[in-house]
Amino acid sequence: MRQIREASREIPVLAETDVLVVGSGPGGLAAAISAARAGVDVILLERYGCFGGVITQVGVESIAWYRHAGTVDVEGIGREFEERAFQMGASRPEPQSDSQALDTELFKCVADQMIREAGVRPLLHCLAVDVVMEGNIIKGVITESKSGRAAILAQRVIDATGDADIAFRAGAPCRKLPREQMMGVTVMFSCSGVDREQFLEYVRQTHPTYGDWQEQWGVVTSGKEDHLFSPALFEPFLQARRDGVIPPELDTIGGTWSTITEAGEALGLNLVYIPGVDGTDVWDLTRAEIEGRRQALLAIEALRKYVPGFQKARLRNFGMTLGVRDTRKIIGRYNLTEEDVRNQARFPDAIGIFPEFIDGYGILILPTTGRYFQVPYGILLPTGVENLLVAGRCVAGDKVAHAATRNMMCCTVTGQGAGVAAAVSLKAGVPPSQIDIADLQAALVQQGVRIA
Repeated sequence: MRQIREASREIPVLAETDVLVVGSGPGGLAAAISAARAGVDVILLERYGCFGGVITQVGVESIAWYRHAGTVDVEGIGREFEERAFQMGASRPEPQSDSQALDTELFKCVADQMIREAGVRPLLHCLAVDVVMEGNIIKGVITESKSGRAAILAQRVIDATGDADIAFRAGAPCRKLPREQMMGVTVMFSCSGVDREQFLEYVRQTHPTYGDWQEQWGVVTSGKEDHLFSPALFEPFLQARRDGVIPPELDTIGGTWSTITEAGEALGLNLVYIPGVDGTDVWDLTRAEIEGRRQALLAIEALRKYVPGFQKARLRNFGMTLGVRDTRKIIGRYNLTEEDVRNQARFPDAIGIFPEFIDGYGILILPTTGRYFQVPYGILLPTGVENLLVAGRCVAGDKVAHAATRNMMCCTVTGQGAGVAAAVSLKAGVPPSQIDIADLQAALVQQGVRIA
């Protein structure tokens, strides 16, 4: 690649804080609020114009769609997000589970209010592009925004970018699967003009189940999921390919719907899946955004032709950005494994629990039997860099472990763990890697987290 030399220059310090959280998805939002509640000064940095990440920017409503009778679920701030959304009229019953589907537009206001109440200092429209280092100690980040290039200095930094951008730039070892092995990306969209009752009657008659995922896409389940209802749409797109409405090679169009409002809006349509995209490659991201919108229009045409209730449907909106499932993961002080998430692993440094829910790489296991694993603190700690914590889908682990920890509610567990750990380490005057685990666990329990 051709290179040029960028001239060195002095830049202003935009702000200083105790804890800087970069990225405001479920993990970053949880980290910022939890750290502030633990009594430290916090800045939450976000590159877009709203907080909420995959919820508000991608348009994913279903924060806990895995929850069924028998699920032993997380406790803590993730459940609070759900409850606050319900209280503010920003949720609806999720169609396949015992959970609330979040109103992805109103959740922007839920996030604003929770940040304000916690005393977090918000900073939107600001992108972290580099790090400030002293040896192997992170001291802050370099940002670009409409205000220009500037630094934000912090005693602790939490990387909640989803792609381990800060950890990677700080020199922490990361791993990333080859492009062809990564989980695909999605362009989420919604429709208006849907006849709700006609569509729901069609669903009652066809009664799709999780077993259909195994039949249509070769997804491997544990068997106990197969009879459960799933808001899946596959057959209409198979027919559309047979009839030439969708090109036959587009065999990844298909998936799930979320909520259907009384006003005839089909929200959170997760029907466009694009494999072979590296979410850390700007050319891949550009290609996938454009191709995803094209495929979404094909999906809408198929819905109109083959799904009762969608005859007059039209595009309502696209998500603000791609839904990316899989890029960099740090190599941590501990790396979670498939054996851990499948076999109810227990850890002395647990920061929370997550049910035995695996969704990715052709595996689907729903937590219907009360099984869960503990989430260890070590997966938040990158090797080689001090004063840096990681939260969200870029925590340390193998492929199948990632298929569990990437899920939004688990991101809130690692986010709350990172936020409280940053505060505890500051108060103790030690790096996050050296905090007393008992002190961290006590502080998390005080915030309503279930440890065991």
